[in-house]
Amino acid sequence: MTLEQLRIFVAVAERQHLTRAADALALTPSAVSASIRALEDRYGTPLFDRIGRRIEVNGAGRVFLDEARATLARAASAERTLAELAGLQRGTLALQASQTIASYWLPPLLVRFRAAYPRIDVGVEVGNTQTVAAAVHQGAADLGLIEGTVVDEALAIEEVGQDSMAVVVAPAHPWARRRRLSVAELQAAEWIMRESGSGTRSVFEAALARHGVDVAALQVALTLPSNEAVRAAVMTGRYAAGLSELVAAPYIAAGLLATAPLALPPRGFFLLRHRERYRSKAAQAFAQLLRA
Repeated sequence: MTLEQLRIFVAVAERQHLTRAADALALTPSAVSASIRALEDRYGTPLFDRIGRRIEVNGAGRVFLDEARATLARAASAERTLAELAGLQRGTLALQASQTIASYWLPPLLVRFRAAYPRIDVGVEVGNTQTVAAAVHQGAADLGLIEGTVVDEALAIEEVGQDSMAVVVAPAHPWARRRRLSVAELQAAEWIMRESGSGTRSVFEAALARHGVDVAALQVALTLPSNEAVRAAVMTGRYAAGLSELVAAPYIAAGLLATAPLALPPRGFFLLRHRERYRSKAAQAFAQLLRA
């Protein structure tokens, strides 16, 4: 049984006339008659009574008519769904992002995407660079956004933004009044760090290494799981930390944090996608928004 057979049956049953049904369907009467006969022969159930030159739907046909109409309605609904998905009139998008991106960089972009595609249901989960990459690899997220780098041949990685980092201290910390810091001072300082796997930590440690600091020998007083926790710990007075300027800027402007005199290179924000998994229209549209 095909949808075309159902359409022909419904057209004939509603009109009780082969020729009029054929005209409505832009088919020949012989094609319509052959389709009805094939349907009846396939299931051994007459659906119409042939009375002289007239055709009338019988009892079995009337029962089947309700089911045929319902099936055609579901098929039409499925077709509309595919058209809406293709046209971004509906759909879902699962994102995972590392903390700095999710909290500070991503929200304005999500607002713009929502304005452009209001019927796309967007979900965002927060992790660190390693957990975001794992989610994209496993298919739990359509796209990922990270600050650090990952090595995974299954993932395509594309830079879509940049961020500046700074060494921050409390205003009363001695470094807040310095013009230069030596490698020895950086090595001897007490640091607050993000957790292992954090993009902020990996990028910051790489920057310190380029200044000649032995990262393995750093004096790490506390390892904390969020930017906000690191920032709060630094504000107590004796510690230093490397943080995104997106995180630190409001507190620096308010006089609650100060920057230490150490130049750090910008870091990239990277879009992750699986090379082989299907990319929905919603995922493609969001990636295009990030590139723009």
